[in-house]
Amino acid sequence: MNPGILYAALAYVAWGLFPLYFRHLAGVGAFEIVLHRVVWSLAFLCALLLWLRRWSWLGPLRHRPAVLAASSVSALLLSANWLVYVWAVMNGRVLDASLGYFINPLVNVLLGFFVLHERPRSGQWAAVALAACGVLWLAVRGPHLPWVGLVIAVSFGLYGLMRKTAALGAIEGLTLETLLLAPWALALLAWRSWQGSGSLAQPDGATLAWLIGVGPLTAVPLLLFAAGARRIPLATLGFLQYVSPSLQLMLGVWLFGEPLAGDRLIGFVLIWIALALYSLESAWQTRGRR
Repeated sequence: MNPGILYAALAYVAWGLFPLYFRHLAGVGAFEIVLHRVVWSLAFLCALLLWLRRWSWLGPLRHRPAVLAASSVSALLLSANWLVYVWAVMNGRVLDASLGYFINPLVNVLLGFFVLHERPRSGQWAAVALAACGVLWLAVRGPHLPWVGLVIAVSFGLYGLMRKTAALGAIEGLTLETLLLAPWALALLAWRSWQGSGSLAQPDGATLAWLIGVGPLTAVPLLLFAAGARRIPLATLGFLQYVSPSLQLMLGVWLFGEPLAGDRLIGFVLIWIALALYSLESAWQTRGRR
């Protein structure tokens, strides 16, 4: 088996199982978890870069303000995505979070059209239209407006667009993004501790260990994904990306007891049909080019 398939699959499985990890931090607010995620991700990435001896890219950044500005924007998009996702897991909205990652490939089609001036094929437009019908159905007939899924899909789609055109690689780019966010995260953590409202004000060993673990939990799947993406075709990667939201969906329904029936199920089915159409059309086009 191509090892790239294994690397990418492991990355998507890890992302899909994130809700299990964050449920161990139920006593910590979503905002504080994101602050810790920034700090400990930076610590892990710095240790990794130190081991790899890959620091040469950092010095020239002082003379590249455009790179710093672009990384600042992508850092804000990433932190917004993290915050909404963690909030959804903590508040029994795992299905809404999975919806965001289900429709993300179709959001990418729209971003490619409006921003990169790409020309989607007719099959892709049909998939986008069908998914839009599913989202509209959920908005009108669902239990609540699917804003969580929309924010996750749009923020991650815009973040992917920024990373697609970025000058830095995966490790370096994430390191710079967390480096830009870290001063704010450290200041807010210190302020919350001084106010006596943060988890560090009354530290608990087990909780602190789980918080530190979000660093490698964030970086390792990204590295696996980068390793897999270099070794397998884009079409294969496109099929594997549904592993993550599918796992989140199963956790939400079977483990966390979130309802998926009636009108809500109809909305999800429309989106799944749209994804099937999108994937089959992409596979057909890839085969035709070969």
